[in-house]
Amino acid sequence: MQINGNFCGLVLNQPLGGLHVIEGLPLLADSTDGMASVAAYPYQQHSVVFIGTRSGSLKKVRVDGSQEAHLYETVPVVDGSPILRDLLFSPDHRHVYLLSEKQVSQLPVETCERYPSCAACLGSGDPHCGWCVLHHRCCRHGACPGASAPRGFAKELSKCVQVRVRPNNVSVTSPGVQLTVAVSNVPDLSAGVSCAFEEVTESEAVLLPSGELHCSSPSLQELRALTRGHGAARTVQLQLLSKESGVSFAGADFVFYDCSALQSCTSCVGSPYPCHWCKYRHVCTSRPHECSFQEGRVHSPEGCPEILPSGDLLIPAGVMQPLTLRAKNLPQPQSGQKNYECVVRVQGRQQRVPAVRFNSSSVQCQNASYSYEGDEHGDTELDFSVVWDGDFPIDKPATFRALLYKCWAQRPSCGLCLKADPRFNCGWCISEHRCQLRAHCPAPKTNWMHPNQKGARCSHPRIAQIHPLMGPKEGGTRITIVGENLGLTSRDVGLRVAGVRCNSIPAEYVSAERIVCEMEESLVPSPPPGPAELCIGDCSADFRTHSEQLYSFVTPTFDRVSPSRGPASGGTRITISGHSLDAGSRVTVTVRDGECQFVRRDAEAIVCVSPVSTLGPSQASITLAIDRANISSPGVLYTYTQDPTVTRLEPTWSIINGSTSITVSGTHLLTVQEPRVRAKYRGIETTNTCQVINDTAMLCKAPGIFLGRPQPQAQGEHPDEFGFLLDHVQTARSLNRSSFTYYPDPSFEPLGPSGVLDVKPGSHVVLKGKNLIPAAAGSSRLNYTVLIGGQPCTLTVSDTQLLCDSPSQTGRQPVMVLVGGLEFWLGTLHITADRALSLPAVVGLAAGGALLLLAITAVLVAYKRKTQDADRTLKRLQLQMDNLESRVALECKEAFAELQTDINELTNHMDGVQIPFLDYRTYAVRVLFPGIEAHPVLKELDTPPNVEKALRLFGQLLHSRAFVLTFIHTLEAQSSFSMRDRGTVASLTMVALQSRLDYATGLLKQLLADLIEKNLESKNHPKLLLRRTESVAEKMLTNWFTFLLHKFLKECAGEPLFLLYCAIKQQMEKGPIDAITGEARYSLSEDKLIRQQIDYKTLTLHCVCPESEGSAQVPVKVLNCDSITQAKDKLLDAVYKGIPYSQRPRAEDMDLEWRQGRMARIILQDEDVTTKIECDWKRVNSLAHYQVTDGSLVALVPKQVSAYNMANSFTFTRSLSRYESLLRTASSPDSLRSRAPMITPDQETGTKLWHLVKNHDHADHREGDRGSKMVSEIYLTRLLATKGTLQKFVDDLFETVFSTAHRGSALPLAIKYMFDFLDEQADQRQIGDPDVRHTWKSNCLPLRFWVNVIKNPQFVFDIHKSSITDACLSVVAQTFMDSCSTSEHRLGKDSPSNKLLYAKDIPSYKSWVERYYRDIAKMASISDQDMDAYLVEQSRLHASDFNVLSALSELYFYVTKYRQEVLTALDRDASCRKQKLRQKLEHIIGLASSNS
Repeated sequence: MQINGNFCGLVLNQPLGGLHVIEGLPLLADSTDGMASVAAYPYQQHSVVFIGTRSGSLKKVRVDGSQEAHLYETVPVVDGSPILRDLLFSPDHRHVYLLSEKQVSQLPVETCERYPSCAACLGSGDPHCGWCVLHHRCCRHGACPGASAPRGFAKELSKCVQVRVRPNNVSVTSPGVQLTVAVSNVPDLSAGVSCAFEEVTESEAVLLPSGELHCSSPSLQELRALTRGHGAARTVQLQLLSKESGVSFAGADFVFYDCSALQSCTSCVGSPYPCHWCKYRHVCTSRPHECSFQEGRVHSPEGCPEILPSGDLLIPAGVMQPLTLRAKNLPQPQSGQKNYECVVRVQGRQQRVPAVRFNSSSVQCQNASYSYEGDEHGDTELDFSVVWDGDFPIDKPATFRALLYKCWAQRPSCGLCLKADPRFNCGWCISEHRCQLRAHCPAPKTNWMHPNQKGARCSHPRIAQIHPLMGPKEGGTRITIVGENLGLTSRDVGLRVAGVRCNSIPAEYVSAERIVCEMEESLVPSPPPGPAELCIGDCSADFRTHSEQLYSFVTPTFDRVSPSRGPASGGTRITISGHSLDAGSRVTVTVRDGECQFVRRDAEAIVCVSPVSTLGPSQASITLAIDRANISSPGVLYTYTQDPTVTRLEPTWSIINGSTSITVSGTHLLTVQEPRVRAKYRGIETTNTCQVINDTAMLCKAPGIFLGRPQPQAQGEHPDEFGFLLDHVQTARSLNRSSFTYYPDPSFEPLGPSGVLDVKPGSHVVLKGKNLIPAAAGSSRLNYTVLIGGQPCTLTVSDTQLLCDSPSQTGRQPVMVLVGGLEFWLGTLHITADRALSLPAVVGLAAGGALLLLAITAVLVAYKRKTQDADRTLKRLQLQMDNLESRVALECKEAFAELQTDINELTNHMDGVQIPFLDYRTYAVRVLFPGIEAHPVLKELDTPPNVEKALRLFGQLLHSRAFVLTFIHTLEAQSSFSMRDRGTVASLTMVALQSRLDYATGLLKQLLADLIEKNLESKNHPKLLLRRTESVAEKMLTNWFTFLLHKFLKECAGEPLFLLYCAIKQQMEKGPIDAITGEARYSLSEDKLIRQQIDYKTLTLHCVCPESEGSAQVPVKVLNCDSITQAKDKLLDAVYKGIPYSQRPRAEDMDLEWRQGRMARIILQDEDVTTKIECDWKRVNSLAHYQVTDGSLVALVPKQVSAYNMANSFTFTRSLSRYESLLRTASSPDSLRSRAPMITPDQETGTKLWHLVKNHDHADHREGDRGSKMVSEIYLTRLLATKGTLQKFVDDLFETVFSTAHRGSALPLAIKYMFDFLDEQADQRQIGDPDVRHTWKSNCLPLRFWVNVIKNPQFVFDIHKSSITDACLSVVAQTFMDSCSTSEHRLGKDSPSNKLLYAKDIPSYKSWVERYYRDIAKMASISDQDMDAYLVEQSRLHASDFNVLSALSELYFYVTKYRQEVLTALDRDASCRKQKLRQKLEHIIGLASSNS
């Protein structure tokens, strides 16, 4: 039977049958994390398997064959949440996509760049990774520039570069030593190699025919810089730098040793380096010929002068005696050298004693006595040394010790004296009753007792204390007796207590001080109390004593146990009550057959913890064992009950800090003595208390948890374990892990910037905060208590604020909020009551009122005498004032209503907005080269071969730091080198060095350091640094942040910036905008505010999609006062919502068609034959002009080109373009203050164009026109309404920029690195003024980068920015700048409106900025290595975004322009001369100018 695709499904499948089961062989087993999903793909000769686990991680496995698999990397993806089944690869197999319960993650299939060394890279087991030799990085084969060259790309661990240096160490006194470097496993090095020691010195290596390299060790000056402060040896990296790649590709450890740093002979000759000891000069040197005498040179430890070890040197205090020491190789002092001395230091005092050298192996300190103050110590260690010639110490062995001792110190009794260290030779002087040396005791033969003396024993023993004083007559009690002279061994002592023998326990005997003995049973029925009696040896009078305390025999009893019941699992603390329960030395309590864990006892009670019941719930008897006495009480029983259980919690959540109330339901809860609730999170266990209410309920305080990270998740954290400690009940210790949730702690804002809030009695107090209502299900809420001056107030709680009823107190009252164990001190309320007027004030007011009444009466009398004509004029004026007043009131009411309603509407419109980010290339070019869309760096350069070669050589020259610094400083010194040129050179340099951002960063730091130095030398105020772009370094700094903050913009800061732009655009377009002047009803800028009443209404038009007539119509809101072009823009925004601006049609390319019925179609235009002309003013057509009605059907169609349309379009465009050009040129502050620019008449028609407002500064302005308008300043309230509407978006942007913690994104490394650099520069120049440091950071980042991005969002997004949007963004940017300033702005009625507008917000923003700078300063510093690794990765990501040759060509223009000046400067600089940079540049110039 043939088996093919149709085989499956046949009734008879016999060929597939068989008797042997096919078994799979597991390649990898995982019993810990668990496998949840698997995906694989082949890569070269391997299969790469990706495994998603149930613990939320991704495991990467390399399969090398049918029986071999290697787990080479585990990547955490989601904390605690399993990876779901589907794993997908990107089409190029560069990324893998993982799905968990709440997120989709994109991970690279390889992270080769994280391996810093060849061994780590090739030892990782990742099949994607190999070592790019000359570029010294781990990457894929395709990402290595020299991978195709032999040995240019290593795939095996054995192929890593090996470096051996001969010699591998050099003395610091030997500069310029030629070193031979053998390098294996490297590609062709003919392009050149440099040798570098750290970053201190670099020299050209000579390539030998054998493939080895010759390098020179550093010069004497460079050696001093390398080894200063590093002791006897400094190990540095000898690095090999490839001139082809410009990076260090290999290195080896190299040692510079300094023999002179070794101060002793043994350390000198024992050094691993060739050091020699000059005995007579007492110095260590690498040059033995420098020793004065041939016989004074020591080459080995055997020849060193040294004190020989002979045990401790014991010196009795106050005894005059010589000290003799054995030694070897002691030098004989020469002519002019001082003799030997012994130097003793004790208790801070130094004593020098002359010494005699008997020969080379012996020295003796002459007769002297030594002492130390006080008798607190029996002996003390001395600092003892032997020196010669004043200060040349003789070496001592490491074990050498000198002890100074006093026999009598701390040895007041005979027993303690005889216990002293036998080496001290102390003994008891009987006649003196003192511990002394034999020589100091009179008649020592009979008077002096030594422990080695046969039969030595101390007389007059004394018992100071016995314990315990009671015990059972059955015996077994261990009694401790403390006193003095209690024998020297336990065998010497005989004991009886209360007439009963007590047996000594040798293991617990302390010679002369303590005896422990065990009582035998008393055979007397009722034995009386008695003392302890003791004999030393025989019981003669001098060797016998008894205690003053009496020992009693008692019979302990018990009659009650409390509590009488507890859980069967045990753990209940029970108290057994009775009499004489503190008798004896040991007690054991048994409940049935289990030992009750002892806690404490006294005469009337024993406390212990009940054991588990082996029989479950039941009654159990209690037995006491006190020493050898067993006591029971048949009537006393303990009852084991059912274990308590927990059935329900309410609520099932708390906050991170805990201490919120939890109501617990369960069974048998009354049997638990001290219930506690517990939580375990990340290995840390916390507990809190519970209070039992009845047998089925108890009230607990939730335990807090320690997060270990700054921000908890908004959806809450689940502890690893959550349960209850109910005595020893194990089942309640851990409930279901997901049954309890911890939400973020609430937080509160202080009461204003100063912490003081002024309120009136009767007014509510609003306390703002975050996380006030946790996102938990159910009706439970946090219990807040607000204390104002210690008095609670009635509360209304929302998610972001607490509303407190009006306080009844007055004066200054502190405000405190209590919630869940947290206390928040928010500041002070200043409650000021209206004061009653005093009597003099009342009298004064009454008199003033009377005078005022008389004056009014006089005026009225005079007024009645006026003529009839004057009465009519007054009435007319009154009518006008009433009209004006009503209109002002209406305007204010409208502004207030807008402020309340627009915020929610605007926020709702922002939901779901897609962000049209520009790609990296376009973004970078717009910032680096503003105004030049198609810059040459984006194009391929078509040049002759000789020019291309010259440019590549010029590019290599840019990798010389000395050349770049000299080149830039020379250009800046030229008077014709303009500000524009400085910016261009900075941008071109950064583009040319895009592939070496680590090197470019070093250049930037040096240029900034030079700029700071120049600024301080020129006596400029330090705060002016980086404020204006007056140098190449400042523009390079902007570009550096541009490159490195792009990812942060996309992931974090871009969203609030785009939402702010959209919010401004939508809010502006809600009201009228003048198409000619750009003024608007809604504006943040006073200069762009329409200062008169414009009547308008909103229309909803139904637009037919331009690309599909049959598709659904789009409803679009417009204003009837909109010009036709404005209406087209709004229609295009709605129809092409979510599509980038560059990918949709322009308004000028489309016609607006109004469709009335099937056939009637009218093309609406800004100007046509129906346009109204009054005098010399021509008004732009609006929708109201055409009487377009609400609900009309319109369509956008491609523009119909006709002579009529062209003529009209030309006239309007010419007028409008002339006005826009006037706006562009009028950029001075004075011109910006004008309400409307001058509109010159059309030269051909003599008419002026207007839309909503005319230019009233024009000559034909009539005074009567003013009567139809209000005072224009009344419209400034609209600025406040617009500001309030946009406030949330401005706050969100500022909070994002000035925060170190962001959603899914950490603080960019570039910011921390640059801020630390500025702090280092300030420290080096001793600038301690914090305002200067603050200003430098503000000028560096907010001013140079963020202000530019805020004012020009089109640099980041694919959008169009109108003039009104630009004006509003400028106000936000100015506020941003003011927030970063340290100077105080004094505001008054004449201050600019934009500063008055945000006057109350700026102090709060300033505090954000200060906190932001402070938080960054507290963060851990970034090492240069970590920063370099980050910069190398950034370079790799954007290596091909720009055409480097084109950038070099543009930059080379400045070489040709300032050729002679640059060449001269290269000639003057010593470093440039050393590297022959002038000759190299001349070669490049010659190559570029040659014809071939």
